[in-house]
Amino acid sequence: MIQRTAESRRLPSSTLGALVVGGDHPGLGVVRSLGRRGIPVYVVDDQLCISRFSRFAKRVVRVPDILDERRTLDSVLDIGRRFNLRNWVLIPTRDETVAAFSRYRDELAEFFTVTTGEWESVQWAWDKKKTYELAESLDIPCPKTFNPKCADELPSLYDRLPLAIKPTVKENFFYATGAKAWRCDSIEQLHRNYDRAARQIPPEEILVQEIVPGDGSEQYSWCAFVRNGQPHSTLVARRLRQHPREFGRAATYVETAEAPVIEELSERFVRAIHYHGLVEIEYKRDQRDGRYKLLDVNARAWGFHALGAASGVDFPWLLYADKVGLSIEPARARPGVGWLRVLTDVPTALSDLIHGSISPVAYLKSLLATRVESVFAWSDPLPFLVELILLPWFIAKKLPSGSK
Repeated sequence: MIQRTAESRRLPSSTLGALVVGGDHPGLGVVRSLGRRGIPVYVVDDQLCISRFSRFAKRVVRVPDILDERRTLDSVLDIGRRFNLRNWVLIPTRDETVAAFSRYRDELAEFFTVTTGEWESVQWAWDKKKTYELAESLDIPCPKTFNPKCADELPSLYDRLPLAIKPTVKENFFYATGAKAWRCDSIEQLHRNYDRAARQIPPEEILVQEIVPGDGSEQYSWCAFVRNGQPHSTLVARRLRQHPREFGRAATYVETAEAPVIEELSERFVRAIHYHGLVEIEYKRDQRDGRYKLLDVNARAWGFHALGAASGVDFPWLLYADKVGLSIEPARARPGVGWLRVLTDVPTALSDLIHGSISPVAYLKSLLATRVESVFAWSDPLPFLVELILLPWFIAKKLPSGSK
């Protein structure tokens, strides 16, 4: 079950603070990691967020928009000047913010200590077409992927059904549809979903991809703090439950594991792009050939990164310490430690139990392995209580604009 943990030794009050952009549960995990060490943390968001209620957040600033690149940069720089945050460590928690900070890194670096890497490296995670092209060149398995120029090219893919429609840049698609991908089992579905995607994003951003069979239990993540292309501290996780089951928008239960194959594949990828910072690389094990196939690369703190601290690898602290020049020892997560997102896992697990995809015994074992909940913490309970009370509002704000 979730354990109470002692707060880490606090740093001097003169310590540089951190400005976290995005206050949902990934941002809250960063706030707690650093705040427990006495590091002052400010949070920026464009909506009411649960980090506002954390005792470890020194200040939460609400701005009009953190989706548009230029407006996000202007807001962050304005906050930095207004509150005298010069040289504070700047930590994004969303992909679109990572892209903005990477593209405008030089401008931001004149005021902040920027954790985001150079665009020459980050672009290989941001653009999934580039991700798959690089993976293939490095002999890293990935699902067969196509980028048809128009609907007229779809007939050549009929014999490959079932297929998935997904975007090269997921943010443009996700915020409009609320989905990471659409499954196509028939010719009619393929055309219909392609047309739906074309109404949201240009054809050059539409990918048609082979579906790797299986649910989240076959999905793994290699999570790491990387220095100049070399892994420093690592964690391998298995995504045992997610919602939706096939194309999960987010994990609901994750457990640390051992998977040497994906460690070697991932190290190959980050070395090739000379990556520096936090990264999560997602794979799915193909039951047909036993190979782990690369699905996604996230150049930021991922949704379940707090699992790291519970299993021996405190990722936000490693990122911060690296940027301010503190000595940090390499670490490796121990297996068998669980992370739970209780508000989404309860309905997910209930559905899995009803459909027989998980047994009561396996579910109980996952609860016993849980050492960290995404929002609840004994030392900082208010964010969870607020999220529980405001759950209908939080659900509504995450719905795509077309479904409200």
